[in-house]
Amino acid sequence: MAEKSPALLSHLLESKVEEKPDAVGIIFENGGLYPDEQLTYREILSNSIKMAMGLRELGMSQGDKLALVMRNHPEVLYSFMVSALTGIVSVPIDPRSKGEKLAYQLNDSDAKMVITTADLLPEVEKAAKNAPELDKVILNLKPDADQGLKDQYTTVQAMLEGPEVLELPGRVDDPNLPLEIIYTSGVTGNPKGVLIKSSRTLMYVVLAQMVWKYTPEDILYTGLSLTHGNAQAVTMMPAISLGIPAVIGQRFSKSRIWDICRKYGCTSFSLLGGMMAGIYNEPPRPDDADNPVKVVISAGTPLPLWEAFEKRFNVKILEWYGAVEGGFAYKPIGEGPIGSFGKPIEGVMEMKVVDENDNEVPPGVTGELICRQAGVPAEVDYYGKPEASKEKTRGGWLRTGDMVHRDEEGWLFFDYRKGTALRRQGEFIKPEYVEKVIGEHPDVSEVCVYGIPAASGAPGESDLVAAVVLFEGRQIDPASIFKKAMEGLEANAVPSYLQLVDEIPKSPSEKFLDRILREEFSPDASNVYKFEDYKP
Repeated sequence: MAEKSPALLSHLLESKVEEKPDAVGIIFENGGLYPDEQLTYREILSNSIKMAMGLRELGMSQGDKLALVMRNHPEVLYSFMVSALTGIVSVPIDPRSKGEKLAYQLNDSDAKMVITTADLLPEVEKAAKNAPELDKVILNLKPDADQGLKDQYTTVQAMLEGPEVLELPGRVDDPNLPLEIIYTSGVTGNPKGVLIKSSRTLMYVVLAQMVWKYTPEDILYTGLSLTHGNAQAVTMMPAISLGIPAVIGQRFSKSRIWDICRKYGCTSFSLLGGMMAGIYNEPPRPDDADNPVKVVISAGTPLPLWEAFEKRFNVKILEWYGAVEGGFAYKPIGEGPIGSFGKPIEGVMEMKVVDENDNEVPPGVTGELICRQAGVPAEVDYYGKPEASKEKTRGGWLRTGDMVHRDEEGWLFFDYRKGTALRRQGEFIKPEYVEKVIGEHPDVSEVCVYGIPAASGAPGESDLVAAVVLFEGRQIDPASIFKKAMEGLEANAVPSYLQLVDEIPKSPSEKFLDRILREEFSPDASNVYKFEDYKP
């Protein structure tokens, strides 16, 4: 093999195998469902190569797309390594995706095979019926699942059996090949898959050293999904590149996060803003400040909670901004005003706040954030969508769609998301998806979903309200409607409130006038029903 490249995830791992093969590199925390999985660098490499060989035997080759629909398991990490080793492109899909949204992503990515777990298998099998290009469903059979399923499906576990393997014949070592396709949240239409080259790994190495400033003494934690760029950029990639341990939770738990960090001695973890409010709203405990965490790396910290969170838990917050398409800013600890997401790195990234005519707006005025690498025209590769890629980088600048303002010193502040989508716990949600599911309830005649300022106080985030009109003669059954939403939507998209109305006001062009519903809304009104009162 040629000299190792810091732009290849597989090369970074192999360097760690040479340096300390038997050191534990990644721990997958399973929430008590079954024992946590502590993996050495040697085990990660061997299992990744075995998985690569198994997928090749099934017919996968360079350029083929492998969808991943599962929560945080070692097999997600192995899949990324497989991509770096073979050129098979990973397509991580949010495990909460269901129905049409899941089928769309499988189809749009041209996925040839998909790996999933038993708990998500019914949704994947249903979506697979509407994904004609999909050849095979592979099962990641974890210990808490029905082991009899191994007789019905090809399993990853069968690929991982046998003696250790540390060399892959015919491997690919090209940082310019795609590593993965990450899907956006779909703000103004269907989600788009962003093609990410292996070479982006180098940026994660730089961030780990220059911005997160991890040291050999650090131990990282995340409960964010590895299908999200945040978990990859802040935790998984830096841990492999720097050779420092990371704990990756199968699911995020706001009630257990501090206990997990105490158990493993974690010094840093990453969050999206809305999650911070959930942690803070947990009942105070006498040992809140008695934890090993020093830095919380957050995107979207609610301003009212910032100082109180730091004081209660004895931590410092490092705020940052980024998108999978590009763009990066951060606020170093102890610098700049609280509430700002920071500034771009001077000489590395350029950012402007512009009006609809691309004229820069003065400090204090909200405009769209556009950005690019210093002096370099922006490029985005939406898989299979060249026109959308061009529009996203019109004029050589990345059009973020985020509406922000800056102060006199250049510190940037997030205001809201351009367009009609709603942001909740860091994710953008299309009202149409929610309206479709609730509208399928037999009692519901019409539904309009809109947002109100999040009770968490997270900047730019919303709580969801579903205004519903019932068919004549029907009585409201909030529990039944919320149940319908829970069955058909990701948990993050289930409305916080139902608002029962006689009619939904519309414009002459039949567009919903949600501003009127918003004006009439009160959480304590007799026609408003709270999800918290009805969830199982």
